[in-house]
Amino acid sequence: MNLIKWQSGGGLSSKILVPLLICAGAVAPGLRADTSAPVPVLQVKADQAAGKVSPMLYGLMTEEINFSYEGGLYGELIRNRTFKANATNAVYWSAVGNAPISLDPATPLNDALNTSLKLDATGAAKNSPAGIANGGYWGIPIRPKTDYHVSFYAKAANGFTGPLTVAITGADGKKTFASAEVQSLSGWSNWTKYEVTLTTKNIKPSKDNVFTITMTAPGTIWFQQVSLVPPTFNGQANGFRPDLMQLMADMSPKFLRLPGGNYLEGDYINERFDWKKTIGDSSQRPGHRSPWNYWSTDGLGLMEYLNWCEDLHMEPLLAVFAGYALRHDYIKPGPDLEPYVQDALDEIEYVTGDAATTKWGAQRAKDGHPAPFPLHYVEVGNEDWFDRSGSYDGRFTQFFNAIKAKYPQLQVIATANVKSSVPDLIDEHYYKSQEEMESQSHMYDTRSRDTKTKVFVGEWATRVGSPTPNMAGALGDAAWMCCMERNSDLVLISSYAPLFVNVSDLGHGGSMQWPSDLIGYDALTSYGSPSYYAQVMFSNHHGDTILATASQNIPTVNWQPHAKRKNGAEQPPPPAKTLEKLFFDATRDRQTGTIFLKVVNSLGTPQPVKIEISGVTSVAAKGVATVMKAANRDETNTLKEPKKIVPVTEKVKGLGTSFTRTFPAYSITILELQTK
Repeated sequence: MNLIKWQSGGGLSSKILVPLLICAGAVAPGLRADTSAPVPVLQVKADQAAGKVSPMLYGLMTEEINFSYEGGLYGELIRNRTFKANATNAVYWSAVGNAPISLDPATPLNDALNTSLKLDATGAAKNSPAGIANGGYWGIPIRPKTDYHVSFYAKAANGFTGPLTVAITGADGKKTFASAEVQSLSGWSNWTKYEVTLTTKNIKPSKDNVFTITMTAPGTIWFQQVSLVPPTFNGQANGFRPDLMQLMADMSPKFLRLPGGNYLEGDYINERFDWKKTIGDSSQRPGHRSPWNYWSTDGLGLMEYLNWCEDLHMEPLLAVFAGYALRHDYIKPGPDLEPYVQDALDEIEYVTGDAATTKWGAQRAKDGHPAPFPLHYVEVGNEDWFDRSGSYDGRFTQFFNAIKAKYPQLQVIATANVKSSVPDLIDEHYYKSQEEMESQSHMYDTRSRDTKTKVFVGEWATRVGSPTPNMAGALGDAAWMCCMERNSDLVLISSYAPLFVNVSDLGHGGSMQWPSDLIGYDALTSYGSPSYYAQVMFSNHHGDTILATASQNIPTVNWQPHAKRKNGAEQPPPPAKTLEKLFFDATRDRQTGTIFLKVVNSLGTPQPVKIEISGVTSVAAKGVATVMKAANRDETNTLKEPKKIVPVTEKVKGLGTSFTRTFPAYSITILELQTK
């Protein structure tokens, strides 16, 4: 009998493998099932629990890449608002009229924002306005009947009496969509913060616009932290873009891994995510260069991350800087590392400390959130297997011991193998093709449970499609999620990466640094990829108990993995592998009795499958099916066709303890079966 069987006994999961049906031919977009093959059989043993589904299995991982925050989730529309993106030029700013602009480090706002933009508008006149303009992140988006909050710091040379006019205009300057005057309330000679609201009328939405500040009286004026913010999610001050927040909310995430991977480390230690410099008033945040070569204002700082978690009803998973930077700079374990360990303890206290009795809890309250945030997981570093010094074992253990001593309830995550201590979880990352993801869809089935260290799949993605995954990516993702869900007694938490990509400029040096991102957007609109919708399906449809499953006659193909390169030389091709093309897992909600059966058909033809449910008294004849399918593997969603491929929910009948259902080609299906 051709059989794959997953079962559990005594907490150990085992898999019995015997020969499978082999379909001739390599994996290809037009792959078809062997019509002469016996019908596959999926068996669900509802009376055999193989483990518990981790309630934290599905979460989010983000970092500042692909303009995910600046020009993405963070609500700010002005690019280079603090004039620190380039040390010598006021990049992304231009002059309006005959008025030179320049950076002026001799006229700082404060120690954090230690330069300013100088506007020489001595030639300004009533019929010849002069000023500054900013085109935002590939455009300034506007919508009808919408309020935009404007703020900036300004000071002027003696003799200037104002006013200033702020406006949003078309890129050609011919049409003004909203404008307002800023009068001087306290005199222009000192740094003063000015605020005004711009309100659009019943206009058409557009993004090819600019923001301007102009004057019609001569003078010299300096600017700092020029800001334009549209309405934000839940009206949160210094908040987030609503459409992107809603896309995440629909995923029902349980945690947010923050502040992300490479963004935590920085290229150099002085470019790390230095959390203490990201809290408090945004005008006191110096910002820093991200490892993806653009400037982060740190307007989205630690408190904003925590507000993000609260807005989406998820927990923070806090990654702390562990003394290693991407360009291989590191801090030796011991006394040199101790200040960084203390910094991590302070950060945990900021998140969880009592506002009345702890220093950093009091600071959090001062920053607007008296109540502590929930926290269960702390990750030490990011991808420290890149550390060629071999220092991570010592660095992790120093952090681990200090965190456990003060916060014994926290689960501490390692990012590489260590010997000197036993981490609660190990962070594993996988970026692979569809075939590679499918080929490892059973890798956790036989992973030993006889260990104290569980698994966090902190970054993973099927890398097919650009800028966002196509249906092939979604199929690979779904096969992999079946694996993680089926083994979520071991894989406790997981998060796809990267989450966001600005698709405005996909050329070299543009808005994207890494393809196959879950959610795409420009200044005005956004969309979820097929892989995004696969995540929505899985995270919203599962029970709390893993059910034992078995299968017969699973269709397979021969697959030739790509040859690898080592030290610049092509290696011999690896042996061909047998690759399954049908994937599944089953979970059950103990309270309702509902079984959630997930089936992924990667074949290019519909696949009939016989489903047998044992260990229940009955299965209702009627149920619900949620299906996402595509005509071919290359089909995808875009800004122009944001919902070309989306899940469709329908009522189904003819169910029972034994029934046959045909699963569409290139499809992901979730069946909800009501049992007694």
